[in-house]
Amino acid sequence: MSNTSTKTLSYPFIFGKKTELYFALLCGVFLCIGFLLEKLTHIPAVGYKIMYAISYVFGGYFVSIEAFKKISKGGFDIDFLMIAAAIGAIYIGSWAEGALLLFLFSLGHALEHYAMHKAKKSIEALGNLSPKMALVKRNGIVEEISVESLHIKDVIIVKPNTKIAADGVIIKGNSSINQAPITGESIPVDKESIPTLKRLPEFSEIDKKHTVFAGTINGDDSIEVLVLKLSKDSTVSRLIKLVSEVETQKSPTQRLTKKFEKWYVPIVILMVFLLCFTYLVINETFEESVYRAITVLVAASPCALAISTPSAVLSGIARAAKKGVLIKGGKALEDLGSITAIAFDKTGTLTEGKPTLKQMIPMHGFNEFEFAQLVLEVESLSNHPLAKAIAKDIKKRYQIAVTDNASNVKAIQGKGVTATYNNQKIYIGNVKLMEDAGIEVDSAIHSKMEHLLLKGETVMLVAYNTQIAGMISVMDVPRKTAKSTIIKLRQIGVKYMIMLTGDHQNVGNAIAKQIGLSEAIGNLLPEAKVAEIKVLLQNHKKVAMVGDGVNDAPAMALSTVSIAMGAAGSDVALEVADVALMSDKIENLPFVFGLSTASKRIIKQNIWISLGMVLFLVPITILGLTNIGIAVLLHEGSTIVVVLNALRLLRYKMD
Repeated sequence: MSNTSTKTLSYPFIFGKKTELYFALLCGVFLCIGFLLEKLTHIPAVGYKIMYAISYVFGGYFVSIEAFKKISKGGFDIDFLMIAAAIGAIYIGSWAEGALLLFLFSLGHALEHYAMHKAKKSIEALGNLSPKMALVKRNGIVEEISVESLHIKDVIIVKPNTKIAADGVIIKGNSSINQAPITGESIPVDKESIPTLKRLPEFSEIDKKHTVFAGTINGDDSIEVLVLKLSKDSTVSRLIKLVSEVETQKSPTQRLTKKFEKWYVPIVILMVFLLCFTYLVINETFEESVYRAITVLVAASPCALAISTPSAVLSGIARAAKKGVLIKGGKALEDLGSITAIAFDKTGTLTEGKPTLKQMIPMHGFNEFEFAQLVLEVESLSNHPLAKAIAKDIKKRYQIAVTDNASNVKAIQGKGVTATYNNQKIYIGNVKLMEDAGIEVDSAIHSKMEHLLLKGETVMLVAYNTQIAGMISVMDVPRKTAKSTIIKLRQIGVKYMIMLTGDHQNVGNAIAKQIGLSEAIGNLLPEAKVAEIKVLLQNHKKVAMVGDGVNDAPAMALSTVSIAMGAAGSDVALEVADVALMSDKIENLPFVFGLSTASKRIIKQNIWISLGMVLFLVPITILGLTNIGIAVLLHEGSTIVVVLNALRLLRYKMD
């Protein structure tokens, strides 16, 4: 509509951030009152004109401020033309027309600014990721200081189940770290202290098993971290910077509107001004020339054009809301229909977002139930999130309960756990754990593990009484509707779909194969996801990004349209997103894409109707072939047709 969507409102707010919206609604209320008084009562004209005048005040207040700002800088825009057309409508006696014009235009203004305010909250949400205070150990003394006061090479103490305050390397202790806020990994990652600090490489080059990020969550053990990045340089701070930079970029739609205003408004103003002096060249009075000019101004005012897109957008957004989808503005609604590639996050988007027990494979004389009971006894005593998930799924699958036959459970960082079961030693973990315990892992077991790993499953060996008793595997499984959603998206014209994930490449490949994606790229940090989106934009022009976590926010912000999984999504993802699936149903994606296509079609129809009417009315009013009444009637008629056409979207159903 106007170029104000990129501006920050500097005038005072009477009713807070929603003042502009309240003013637009009040404009509509007094317009309705005035119209009813005019048509249904016999009160003097001054009565309903007062109502219209109040409507003008509320509808024109913010629009006038924006128009004045532009004029003070030596330019004119549609804001000015709308005010001029409204005043012209008063001059020729069409009070209701002018009030309606201001109501619709001011409502569009308000909705644009409201969406802008919501977008800014994304940066605030990102800033809340990192803790504000940190426990630092200096000269043997532990004190709590602000994160901004930390220095490079400071040592911070991170207590169990608390957020890590800075990017750094673990120098003491081992723990399991929940990195989902930054990397999107579905399973907590075991971290251990670095053996030596001599010749310490750059942060990005240190083995990931030793490094931690600000904003991630420590597990059940206390650790000490050597700070390698200041607050302003941390991974979270870079995310904030990335989102901020992308959100300040102007959209193609805004640039197109600016070009339109640059030429259309001055031409109309000049034309109306010149028409005021036609009495100098033809035989008519000055009053008749002014009357003609004002009639042309009303005919040329882009009332129907101004609401052609907003009316369709609002109808489309309302229809989407009924389906549990929040679309934040017209650009997203329009762009969705021209998307040719979609990048999906994995965890919580295409998958359930939590580890699920996949396989229980007993060996060497154990039957499945005996093996399940053995694993349950040990894992139920562990606080590790993965152990809790395994124990929960075993109980559900085999309908068995804990008998308390296990004891002395001990976690061995980066390897697994040991325990005593029926007075025998039991080990659950990786190959390294078995080798350290002197337990043979033969080639057949290695081959089976490789097979499961290639399928994207995380595999653990179980040893009992000095031999392998079996293996268990877990996996973050695809959503039940993911595959059918991908098929429908391909049917409606989305040619290329890819997964971008922080998980291992094998995990990404396995999920992609199961649900029918074109490709999967794993082991990606947020900045790497941004780089992949840039490549997609170069190759496919218009790209959508679907995600649910903080780690997805920069990539989502860069994409043409960003889509967040609502119920499971982080506050940051929801704020950055242009579209939010509030019902958390990925199967609603094809509906949204179809709705966008229908919306674009109706917007084009509305533009042709509105421009066609302007192109028809302006010449005949200039030539004096019609009077004001007919001009207003046709102008109103085109507006009504445009609105009714847009309202068809409220009944949209996918074929």
